[in-house]
Amino acid sequence: MEAFNRLETAILETIARSERRGWPDEAVPAGEAWLPAITFHAYMAMCLYDEFDGYYKSGPVRIGKSGDFYTSSAIGSMMGSKLAGYVTKLAEAQDRPAVIMEWGAGTGALAVQMLSAWEQAAPPWLASAQYSLVDGNAVHLEEAKSRFVERGLGSAGEGISVSFMTPQEAEASLESGPEERFVVVLANELLDAMPVHRVVRKAGRLWELGVAAAAGEQEGQAFRYVYMPLSDERIAGVLNRDGIQLREGQITEVNLDAEQWIKSLGGRIRHGCLLLIDYGHDARELTASHRMHGTLLCYKDHIARDEPFQNPGDQDLTAHVNFTGCTAAGEDAGWKPRYYGTQKQFLLDEGLLSDLVRHDGADPFSEAARHNRSIRQLLLSDAMSETFKVLVLEKSEQRWTSK
Repeated sequence: MEAFNRLETAILETIARSERRGWPDEAVPAGEAWLPAITFHAYMAMCLYDEFDGYYKSGPVRIGKSGDFYTSSAIGSMMGSKLAGYVTKLAEAQDRPAVIMEWGAGTGALAVQMLSAWEQAAPPWLASAQYSLVDGNAVHLEEAKSRFVERGLGSAGEGISVSFMTPQEAEASLESGPEERFVVVLANELLDAMPVHRVVRKAGRLWELGVAAAAGEQEGQAFRYVYMPLSDERIAGVLNRDGIQLREGQITEVNLDAEQWIKSLGGRIRHGCLLLIDYGHDARELTASHRMHGTLLCYKDHIARDEPFQNPGDQDLTAHVNFTGCTAAGEDAGWKPRYYGTQKQFLLDEGLLSDLVRHDGADPFSEAARHNRSIRQLLLSDAMSETFKVLVLEKSEQRWTSK
């Protein structure tokens, strides 16, 4: 019998206890040969967030060269600089202190870039501002603290106050803090890491993809897909609301957790903005005819795979963000759309091209050459320029005149 790791065993035990049922392909829709199953959402949640063995709750640093993926903050410092400038415009339009919460802050790379830009510019609003790095991975938070200590950022004295929080602590802070403050929640590649439901149209009917024990059908693999009735009535509601009509055999992902997170912030924040940066599209593009298998991907050692049942807990699982759904969820909670576009367009709007510097080109490794290459990569990289989107939602008793 194949020996499974601790997380695989825990998932198999959860499946065995589940009251949900799924059917293998050959049994749909006859209803025979059912198997105990859990939703893919539940499987993904355990893979990523199991308290002991989840990808984001255990193990080493997951971001950067030694991890499994990069974020845009790894491409020079210009992403952080432009975001700092954008937040400055928001903060300067207010007559209340600013609180910036970077949700999913990772190892603090983006925060360091933003605070470095602010401390160099020294805008007046900074003296009364607070910056919180929020992350559920204790290893990431410790790495972020080390970054700040090394650079002397956010230390006692003049300038912005810096804190490090778990998501639970951040939620409590929003609940207990004064209402008369301006809160900016920045989430760079956060929503794509939230567990998703996978939905497919088969035999003219919507089914949810569940996960069952593989029962030895494939050596070394503990799990298999099964078909099950929709586990949450909100799934069909999202598809209808966003005008999604799946083709026969087409799979898509529904991120109820992302929508709920946006709504929950709407209940906690009176004045502020959500600044959401992630790879994704609107609903129509996400379910276009060339995307018959959804957008779920797995990342390990900077290599993308489509094998979610391999190495559970030791690879990242992600799905593209439905920005149509995010906008609709925000509007339900009192947020208003302020900006939506590609990351490339956002950076151009914020004047990124003006940061190019002149140099003679003799040394391709000079600081100027590296600086210009980072700008080029942010604007021309397929993964970072067009697929990545920026959505800004605002909530306030007043509207700003700047972009």
